[in-house]
Amino acid sequence: MKKTKKLMVGNVPIGGGFPITVQTMTTEKTSNIDSVVSQINDFEKAGCDISRSAVNSFEDAKAIKEIKKRTNLPFIADIQFDYKLAIAAVEGGCDALRINPGNIGSVDKVKLVVEKCKEYKIPIRIGVNSGSVHQSQIEKYNGVNVNSLVFSAMDEVKVLEEMGFFDIAISIKSSVVNTMIEVNRKISTLCDYPLHIGVTEAGPFFSSTVKSSIGIGTLLSEGIGDTIRVSITGDPLEEIRVGKEILKSLNLRKDGIDIVSCPTCSRTTVDLKKIVKEVEIKTKDIKKDIKVAIMGCPVNGPGESKEADLGIAASNGIGFLFKNGEIIKKVKEDEIIDTLIKAIEESK
Repeated sequence: MKKTKKLMVGNVPIGGGFPITVQTMTTEKTSNIDSVVSQINDFEKAGCDISRSAVNSFEDAKAIKEIKKRTNLPFIADIQFDYKLAIAAVEGGCDALRINPGNIGSVDKVKLVVEKCKEYKIPIRIGVNSGSVHQSQIEKYNGVNVNSLVFSAMDEVKVLEEMGFFDIAISIKSSVVNTMIEVNRKISTLCDYPLHIGVTEAGPFFSSTVKSSIGIGTLLSEGIGDTIRVSITGDPLEEIRVGKEILKSLNLRKDGIDIVSCPTCSRTTVDLKKIVKEVEIKTKDIKKDIKVAIMGCPVNGPGESKEADLGIAASNGIGFLFKNGEIIKKVKEDEIIDTLIKAIEESK
């Protein structure tokens, strides 16, 4: 992993070699305090590290203080266009700002925001996407592309650096997976600020999961990226679950059950899909770092189960429970789920 500068967002470090963090965004109006508090607390239970909320009014900005009292996750205020809202959000207690300095207004207005962030010691995340590329860069590089996106972001960085502000994270997103990958590869060679990565506007659950896994996973496998958000049109809890799964698949996060199961074929003689689904549901909030194999194949099942911390190899209505490579119990098919859940709960 590329060693980037370390930022603190509340009590959560980003960059500097610290673990990759997972973010999502509230969907309720920020001034609806009870609803936002409920969402953020659900995010925390699901394993989210940082929450972001749109601040569209002074009523939203005033709500931050009370939201912070009733939640634990760091709170990022997402501001568009209004520098006064950015200042109000900082004074309200947000842990970081997400802004695009280019749409905040004049240099004097940006400077007021920067001075307030210096005073409160909070970082700024610069956000650039295909809809916010500087016209000068579009003209220079003949359209919206990797170069115009990257150098628009670097223009924004320069504005803050010239004001003596360096607590910066950068996010350059695109709905095109290949573009998202290339812009982050390129900017990673140009600076050492932490990078927030994700495929923006990735669509509904299925397509977003595929696009995000490819885009985010490719970059993380190359050591690029310090914090992630999976963008899904739907329940933000799903963003957290997919984000965590991407990290777990790359061995970058170990705070949940890693289920290995076979895809099923004509050799499968138990209702494996039902078993796997129920085990997944019942273990989704368990934080233990263990690998669990659930196999319905007499060919690969025993081998995979032996390699896992716990495993079930099932065939013809019978399941063999493995622990650390050894068979410890033989159970009937209708006992497999409860037996495996009990073994998981009792494991250390």
